[in-house]
Amino acid sequence: MVKHPALPFESRFFERGALRQHYLDAGSGDPVVMVHGNPSWAVYYRELAKALSDSCRVVVPDHIGCGLSSKPGDGLYDYTLKSRADDLEALLDSIGVKDRVTLVLHDWGGMIGMTYAARHPERVRRLVILNSAAFPLPAGKSFPWRLRACRNPLGALLVRGANAFARAAVHLCCTRKPMSAELQRLYLEPYDSWAHRIAVQRFVEDIPLGPRDRAFGVVQQTAAALPQFQDRPMLICWGEKDFVFDRQFLDEWTRRFPRAEVHSFADAGHYVLEDAGEQIIPLVRDFLARHPLAA
Repeated sequence: MVKHPALPFESRFFERGALRQHYLDAGSGDPVVMVHGNPSWAVYYRELAKALSDSCRVVVPDHIGCGLSSKPGDGLYDYTLKSRADDLEALLDSIGVKDRVTLVLHDWGGMIGMTYAARHPERVRRLVILNSAAFPLPAGKSFPWRLRACRNPLGALLVRGANAFARAAVHLCCTRKPMSAELQRLYLEPYDSWAHRIAVQRFVEDIPLGPRDRAFGVVQQTAAALPQFQDRPMLICWGEKDFVFDRQFLDEWTRRFPRAEVHSFADAGHYVLEDAGEQIIPLVRDFLARHPLAA
């Protein structure tokens, strides 16, 4: 095992054929699984993972193509939502995380994590939601132009050639506390070449907008499964200045989960843990303490 200087724990790797999926696994107790989105990686959860490791088992995977995981070409990996959920399921099964799971979900990690949860509802006991979705675009919500622009050939050249998507994220996704140059470097570090930016592009391309898109059916099935989680304790922490996962997405979460505990931060952006981590981390610790899992 090795330890990245920005991460709180030693790195571990799950071997799946020719691919290696990087993850963190530390602490003991009920597992808290933190699922990142695009274009971030395990570094997003570094402080939350460290804070919870004294009372929980924290598991933080990097998706294939992201962070310290393998970055295969299309011939070796199918960059789809189904594959992401398959990866999460295989990893958790391999390390014995099959019960009493708390999911912490951000960005596209919300869709991945809840797709896994829909497959195994008996395993998932608590949910922490951070600027994400697990359902189609809310009624009246248009697909953001910044994302649409990345799905055409010119946008793809900018995403993979100039790292435009990831570079824009480190500048636009923190609105309360702009990222330092060092933190920007850490977020961009895994995406340092055309080949290593394939997942960033494929994530955007896989967002389903209609029935012809490959992820469309999975999203529909996951959204249909959400009502069975209404009895689970849910904490929602939301940055209101997110230009993608905006107030309409938050309203959709609260419509579907009216008993959720909601904390909204008016000046925080999409990377809400970076902007408001000093508030959110105590909220998460308190939420877990107030909702202990029965023996």
